[in-house]
Amino acid sequence: MGEETIRAKDILLGLRHLRRGVGNSARALKILALSSRDSVLSIGGVLEENADRHGDRLALRFDDEKWTYHQFNQQANRYAHALRAAGVGKGDVVSILMENRPDVLFVVAAAVKLGAVAGMINTAQRGDVLRHSFGLCRPAACVIGTELAEAFAEVRDDLDVAPERTWFVPVDESAEVPESGIDLRRSAAGLSSANPETTGDVRMADPAFYIFTSGTTGLPKASVMSHFRWVKAMAGTGLIALDMQPDDVLYCCLPLYHNNALTVCWGAAMANGSALALARRFSASRFWDDIRRHDASVFTYIGELCRYLMAQPPSLLDREHRVNRMMGNGLRPDIWKAFKDRFGIERVLEFYGASECNIGFLNIFNFDETVGFCPAPYAIVAYDVENDAPVRDRRGRLRRVRTGEVGLLLGEISDLAPYDGYTDPEASEKKLLRDVFRKGDCWFNTGDLMRDQGWRHAQFVDRLGDTFRWKGENVSTAEVEEVLNQHPQVEQAAVYGVQVPHADGRAGMASLVCNVPHDHFDFAALHRLVGEKLPKYACPLFLRFSGGHEVTGTFKLRKAGLKEEGFDPASVSDPIYVLLPGSQCWHPLDEATRRQIDEGVVRL
Repeated sequence: MGEETIRAKDILLGLRHLRRGVGNSARALKILALSSRDSVLSIGGVLEENADRHGDRLALRFDDEKWTYHQFNQQANRYAHALRAAGVGKGDVVSILMENRPDVLFVVAAAVKLGAVAGMINTAQRGDVLRHSFGLCRPAACVIGTELAEAFAEVRDDLDVAPERTWFVPVDESAEVPESGIDLRRSAAGLSSANPETTGDVRMADPAFYIFTSGTTGLPKASVMSHFRWVKAMAGTGLIALDMQPDDVLYCCLPLYHNNALTVCWGAAMANGSALALARRFSASRFWDDIRRHDASVFTYIGELCRYLMAQPPSLLDREHRVNRMMGNGLRPDIWKAFKDRFGIERVLEFYGASECNIGFLNIFNFDETVGFCPAPYAIVAYDVENDAPVRDRRGRLRRVRTGEVGLLLGEISDLAPYDGYTDPEASEKKLLRDVFRKGDCWFNTGDLMRDQGWRHAQFVDRLGDTFRWKGENVSTAEVEEVLNQHPQVEQAAVYGVQVPHADGRAGMASLVCNVPHDHFDFAALHRLVGEKLPKYACPLFLRFSGGHEVTGTFKLRKAGLKEEGFDPASVSDPIYVLLPGSQCWHPLDEATRRQIDEGVVRL
């Protein structure tokens, strides 16, 4: 679909891709019609219903182990009774620091059955960042995997958590629980497996999780995920979009501290009593072997995960699986169709959303290169990148862009699309725009630039922090990256703007991970490519050849460090090349040329 707009006939053709079963649709519409946040419906309630109705169905696969819904619910209940015996109750926060394994889901289910909040700590954090995240949660209890006991020990003294509410879960039989800790698995072993009566007291409006932003810029923030949003997402993704059936197996290799795993994956699997196959972590080389091992029919992705799979050597087994649909966000247009063709995927259910965002888009019509359709009230408004602000008219109101144009995405806050915000009220308020189209209205600022494709469809363009201005024009880093990634010698491109002396705005710079050494790189082919695909102002003036890029736990590129290092060859060990005025090729950047740029002798 690319930059094309959606037409009425596209929608009609797309309807054939909606394979909704009658039972799934009826149940989904019933759930989605629940607009009251005071309704008694929760994650724990869904789990208990599945245990009653589908107790013998497979709920979870991990390595060589399996759990039915009945067994899953029983273990969650034992953990719930252990937490409750220590005084954990409604509104308390249970911080969880544990790598992917079934115990994470057992503990989360246990906490939310009590009306407590599961604080999902990023397992990659250490030191001050980890201390900051625990501080945002203000936990009443902690559950720690023994594999992360040392990381927890660094911050434990800063937490006001009683020893009797600090549990550890052994990662394997040989793992030892710290002397000052309690073995949760052992202490819960003899407790009741019956459902706690507290599940019936949990309302849709109650918070279920704290999910942390990735922290690509600044310290992470903790967004609030309610039962309301989880249950709605379960219905929308599991019942309508994926049409999950009892024999479906959804493979998840994403970290459970991220909403794509905890809400999208787990929710979709629970929607109709299907199975979730959980991996310890993502491995590009083992991905399809894992898919076949668990007989998965669906998988989820995020960020650059699909590009890593495409970078693996082609195999005769690439289509030897029963996966026919995939769901996630961040599949780039430059590999969208190639990925489907190589691995035989029928449907790509790309979606747009964020832990703190009150709206979402979903590609239910199976169009290519779009985040899909949004039923909730939203607006894409004109945005001034240079002044970093939405464009307001003389009355102070914002203007919607026309179909085909790019603007800032906003979501209207209402009872149907509530905003739960962050644990920090000040951070929550900063994400709001008021008096947007009329006095008193309130909208969530996504911070993302989107192209309006018509018929309530949109295409992701860029994050505001990644878009920069050069030569009086706005440059989308995502669009430049998509072009650079088409070069056969480029495995991954990270594009950003860098400040240049004696010039307004920021010049484009690209950090490239390549499959050939920099002195064997085909610069002429790259110059032809960007000349054909990009306007002149968007062509990166600096190229940096890197051995690899730093990514978050959810495969998002970290660019803050690259921006700070800039293009100074004296402080950057990677080879840097520059495209000088009038030149048709990039050349090595040495100290002499750098000084000429600094002094204004060479003006880019």
